[in-house]
Amino acid sequence: MAKAAIDYLYYLRADKLPHMWCPGCGIGIVVKAMIGAIDDLGWDKNDIAVISGIGCTSRAPGYLDMNTLHTTHGRALTFATGVKMAQSTKHVIVISGDGDATAIGGNHFIHACRRNIDITEIIVNNNIYGMTGGQFSPTTPYGAKAATTPYGNIDPSFDLVELAKGAGATYVARASVDNGRMMQKLLRDGMEHHGFSVIEVLANCHTQFGRRNKMSDAVTMIDWIANRVVAKAKADKMTLEELEGKVITGLMYQNKERPEYTDEYDKLIERVQAKTSAKAGSGK
Repeated sequence: MAKAAIDYLYYLRADKLPHMWCPGCGIGIVVKAMIGAIDDLGWDKNDIAVISGIGCTSRAPGYLDMNTLHTTHGRALTFATGVKMAQSTKHVIVISGDGDATAIGGNHFIHACRRNIDITEIIVNNNIYGMTGGQFSPTTPYGAKAATTPYGNIDPSFDLVELAKGAGATYVARASVDNGRMMQKLLRDGMEHHGFSVIEVLANCHTQFGRRNKMSDAVTMIDWIANRVVAKAKADKMTLEELEGKVITGLMYQNKERPEYTDEYDKLIERVQAKTSAKAGSGK
């Protein structure tokens, strides 16, 4: 039996529409896939908390009819950690841009990975600071132009997958806006994973990144992304020479054995309470 069509408006604050994103912005594709993943899981939207920092991507929670927080720049994971520690049964999702997550928010990102707290972070990687003027970010490709690198970027860029894996995240995946079905599946699996999940989404910002790099419309930039990505199943059969200049998408790493942080915290509370009760009972 075919699955019923998703009622997207059920998950949205219709009174907040139309949205503020540029026509063709990749963030809209990400939000659609995110809603699809939540619908697949059958989660009650009242049991979901969606949290963001600052930037174009951070405006997403404002359009979602769920528990939402629009917080300060780079601090979304800090607020999300507080929510998860206080309400461990909530499904906590953070949606960030590449700069928000790994520049000003980089310290919080690596420690959330290290703790393996049960939060899903979606990083919309459009290679630039979109809302604040087009500055280069930690993921701006070498040689690419931005407002602050008008002659080309000379900084090496982060590989967000390797960064997340190295810091300790237990579910790491990469998707791209040219393949919404793959993205929805990876988001769903990441949300279902019990531990810290990172899903990087390669997205277009044709307004800030694209127009400075000869891709000033959405179709051209999404084609640029599509021509660079290779699904992991295919990449595993390719040579290093064939993979030169390509970006691999799919599930990149998963570890279901490592303890989750709030579980460990609950165990700690039980141990301390048992020890305190035993001490009180002995009269010491």
